[in-house]
Amino acid sequence: MTDFTIFYTDDDEDDLSIFADAVESLPKKIKLQTYTGGEKLLNAIYNPPPTPHVVFLDLNMPGKNGFDVLAELRNSEKNDIPVIIFSTSNEPGIIEKCRSLGANLFITKPILMKDIIKSINHALEIDWKKFSPTDKNFVYKS
Repeated sequence: MTDFTIFYTDDDEDDLSIFADAVESLPKKIKLQTYTGGEKLLNAIYNPPPTPHVVFLDLNMPGKNGFDVLAELRNSEKNDIPVIIFSTSNEPGIIEKCRSLGANLFITKPILMKDIIKSINHALEIDWKKFSPTDKNFVYKS
C-alpha cells in the first residue's frame, strides 16, 4: 500500500534523478511519477489514476513553465491538489507570484541531499486539508 503519490515535474534529468534518490531514502511508501514538462504533468493529472497527494513543480521549463501549469491547475476542476514550487529561485517577486497564483508551498531547491530529503519529508507531513499559506509558512527553508 502506498502512503503517498508524488508527481514531480522538471526539465532537468539530473534534478529528476536526485529527487527520485531522495524519495527512495524516505521511510514512507511513496509512488513517484516524474515528468519532463508542464504539458505532460497536466495530462497525467487530468487523466488519473493515480491522483497525486502533492505536486512538486519546477518553474523554469520550456513550453508550459511552472507559472503556466500552476495557473491552469488552479483554474481547473483539479484545483485542490497541493502544489509545491521546487525551484532554484529565491527572488521575493517570484515567490510572491507563486503564492498569488495559488501555490501551497515554496521550496528553494537545496544543494545537499540531506536537505532535499528533509524538504520532501516536510511537505509530506503537512495536513494539506488544514494548511493555509501565510507570510510565515509559505517559504520552507531546510
